[in-house]
Amino acid sequence: MNFSEYLAKTGKYPVDLAAVKANGCYFFDAEGKKYIDLISGIGVSYIGHNHSHVISAVKDQIDHHMHLMVYGEFHHPTQAALAKKIIEISNHAFEQVFFTNSGTEANEGALKLAKRATGRPNLIGCLGAYHGSTHGSLSVSGNESRKTNFRPLLPGVSFIRYNQEEDLSIIHEQTAAVIIEPIQGDAGVRIPTKRYLTALRKRCDEMGTLLIMDEIQTGFGRTGKWFAHQHFEVIPDILTLGKSLGGGLPLGAFVAKRDLMELLTENPPLGHITTFGGNPVSCAAGLASIQVVETEHLLDTVEEKGAQFERLLVHPAIKEIRRKGLMIAVELESAEMTERVVLNSIQSGVLIYWFLSTKNCFRIAPPLTITSDQISSSCNAILTVIDNIL
Repeated sequence: MNFSEYLAKTGKYPVDLAAVKANGCYFFDAEGKKYIDLISGIGVSYIGHNHSHVISAVKDQIDHHMHLMVYGEFHHPTQAALAKKIIEISNHAFEQVFFTNSGTEANEGALKLAKRATGRPNLIGCLGAYHGSTHGSLSVSGNESRKTNFRPLLPGVSFIRYNQEEDLSIIHEQTAAVIIEPIQGDAGVRIPTKRYLTALRKRCDEMGTLLIMDEIQTGFGRTGKWFAHQHFEVIPDILTLGKSLGGGLPLGAFVAKRDLMELLTENPPLGHITTFGGNPVSCAAGLASIQVVETEHLLDTVEEKGAQFERLLVHPAIKEIRRKGLMIAVELESAEMTERVVLNSIQSGVLIYWFLSTKNCFRIAPPLTITSDQISSSCNAILTVIDNIL
């Protein structure tokens, strides 16, 4: 089948693999070639592919029902159970969950909620940030080259430099919200100081501004804790989630205290709605995935596995490795070099990938279930590719 004849492309040069099967940390193409997946579908398949517990939960939910009604009108036990579990693993920093279809939609809901709660017109994002491709999320993302051809976007949006305390004075009495990644992903895994996030939290409190943390990439154990903000002991007003949340199926959410969430129920009623958000099958997969992390104690080994990658990926061509847990950016000397390493690694059976905005880095974000032997063999393969290119 000529896939490109019927499917719209996201770019001129897709990887173009015909993947037909996946299990654990591996997937297979149409010719039966085996690849190790070091990016987890860009942070989605965080417990690996086709885990038996997740498959069982999905099948059980399908046997009961799939979609019945738009989100918020019927009671679905799987939705409620997943929401309760999210609140639990947040250490009860939040109280209610609003499910969406995806991460960018979660950010859209969070931005609306901030404006509804404060009555203020202005938003602040960070340079280098990526929050999604819908109009609102794109408006607060910090890469101008990705936005120019889609303007006009949301008005009243300003930007601050990431991890620069002196810029926090830009937050003022008309700022509804600051949206920030606790660790920037698309910028090439940029990790802030605890002091910076603490100062940001303080400034928001002083100005009556809501703090939104986008944990779409960092959530669900990627950095070694359930949520990256837990490393810094700074709690946002609104938390946004996606990617790993659905355990391989489409799902997003924004999470906040009850008094904030209740603002969406009136003035106007149905202030935020979604047809498919919180789909019961996606919620079943999401809950089952969290249960796997808990029963297999996967969080306990994230840092150790990340450190193994960092220890093994030593090469003169590698300029820097930035990481938190298993969220890893490997910086090379140029975008051209990065592209060659990525494509040649894929040809050798190791799936790594580039960042949208940081062209001289490639990303590693494997399933949390990856083993020490798989890490070793993958790193050896990547180093061999770099040697062959040089």
